[in-house]
Amino acid sequence: MSEIATMLVILTITIVIFVWNKIPVEIVAIGVALLLFATGIIDIDDTFSGFGSQTVVLIAALFVVAEAIDAAGITTWMGGLLVRFAGDSRPRLIALIMLFTAFLTAVISVNGAVAALLPMVVVLAVRLGREPGQLLMPMAFAAHAGSLLVLTGSPVNILILEAAIGATGDGIGFFEFALVGLPLLIGTILIAIYLGPKLLPQRVPEATPKDLSNHPRVILSHYWPDEHELTRLRIPAASTHVGHAIEGVLPATRGDVHLISVQNSAGKPLTRDTLEAGNYLVVRGTATDIADFAVEHEMSVESAGENGVACGLVSKSFGVAEVLVSPRSNLIGTDVYPGMVTESGSLVVLAHQRAGKATAGNTPATRATGVKAGDTLLLQGSWVALDKHTQDQNVLLVDSPDAIRRQTVPLGPGAIPALVILAAMVVMMTTNIVPAAVAALLAAMAMVLSRVVTIGQAHRSMAWQTLILVAGMIPLSAAITKTGTAKMLADGIVTLTGGGSPYLLLVGIFLVTAVLGQLISNTATALIIIPIALSVATEAGLSPITVLMCVSVASAAALLTPIATPANMMIMRPAGYKFGDYWKFGAVIMALYLVVAVFLVPVFWPF
Repeated sequence: MSEIATMLVILTITIVIFVWNKIPVEIVAIGVALLLFATGIIDIDDTFSGFGSQTVVLIAALFVVAEAIDAAGITTWMGGLLVRFAGDSRPRLIALIMLFTAFLTAVISVNGAVAALLPMVVVLAVRLGREPGQLLMPMAFAAHAGSLLVLTGSPVNILILEAAIGATGDGIGFFEFALVGLPLLIGTILIAIYLGPKLLPQRVPEATPKDLSNHPRVILSHYWPDEHELTRLRIPAASTHVGHAIEGVLPATRGDVHLISVQNSAGKPLTRDTLEAGNYLVVRGTATDIADFAVEHEMSVESAGENGVACGLVSKSFGVAEVLVSPRSNLIGTDVYPGMVTESGSLVVLAHQRAGKATAGNTPATRATGVKAGDTLLLQGSWVALDKHTQDQNVLLVDSPDAIRRQTVPLGPGAIPALVILAAMVVMMTTNIVPAAVAALLAAMAMVLSRVVTIGQAHRSMAWQTLILVAGMIPLSAAITKTGTAKMLADGIVTLTGGGSPYLLLVGIFLVTAVLGQLISNTATALIIIPIALSVATEAGLSPITVLMCVSVASAAALLTPIATPANMMIMRPAGYKFGDYWKFGAVIMALYLVVAVFLVPVFWPF
């Protein structure tokens, strides 16, 4: 009994400190684990068991998979589709995000869907001028509802199925969960649309990503504001310029067309003296003059959107980056001009500005200009070359090439392998060929080996606050069960309500399951409640499946705290939420879950 009392005190203190929100949640989580060890409730192995748990490994691997999906441009593509279909309508945007999240949850998992869509939704919010917090909580709660669309949506559903077969000999169909899942999803969407503006917290996160979706057009207007365009002209095999000196093309200008660079298809500048079929001329001028020049010299204009090309500046294979010359840089005093190939041989200077204005080297005369501290250089090259050569102590990068590529190039070169790997992971998770953590780890490793992401990007994708918090709270969940605290709470509430009407019984089972689900994992909650609920159902002469489906719905109602599920925790930092921000919106959604569990479940699975 003393252990239970100690456990209740620790549990109360933990909740109070979380709500107080003055101590970093990572410190609180680790401190709770150490306090449990100091009081003798758990041993040293249990204290640090969370850091080696399958849950933490699964979440960490999913972060890498989500990073790869984002790096491959898949989230940019999905975000573009959402913007296209939603337009300026907030209700339509909320509904589309929540529907997509729910159906993705049905085939992956709650945590997997939230991790995969998190980067896209944050960038989408920034692009549309909305607070990420107005979209992220509805997204996470849609994932909870989505877990009840199919049998494989959650491990709890599997436990419910096994318990139903053991108690009655009858199972629950693969899509039968949708009888409660669809009403929950539709109700959650309606609440988010109509009550969300009043219930969702108004928070500004510490850091939000910059919207770079229109970056090529912004760059074009900044460096060439006089209605000029930057265009790539392809030299066909039949061109009279093939085999001739590059200098022969230089004077062959028409009107206001100026040659800046000669590149291959991947955007790498060419340093040889003669032109070959398939080379590209990067030219600047008005659209009319460029079109006339291309016709006269039998060249084809690379159209916007071809190979993902935008404004002649970015594509699936090449892009641009702006750098500022830093004080005391070795570049100070050197000469640069548009079309100049850098020392690496992989980048070309497209423009040179000083104090926001073009230097003399940007004029048609194209003469070299000395570099000064604070000058801006616009560089072009392959994405790999930009990533590699802009990490230089002599310059300061304005926007990273990686961030530009992710937001401007939908379905980049890594999209196909990323989608194949993602599909393989989904198949492994839905068929249970291997444990979910193993499937996610294999997918994360494959993303790195296939070069969808670098090992550095994989390291940086880790949300350490989430991982440490989950790992630190796992010993608390184990201690609640080990000491008998969870069973005591469950027995007490069910005993108080079990002797009344069957609806009152379902209310009691729902409340104890939902309360425990805010403190420990819903899987652990289900494991505790299922045998108790079956026992009460037998004594009351009720159908075990009715009671079990009530437990299933209540287990998904982990909505009031960020520690209720890893998905809730994942959105906390990007949205700028505090610990106490979840309960207001979550309580209304939980009322919906209560109605479904108590009144709708008996309609489909009678008492």
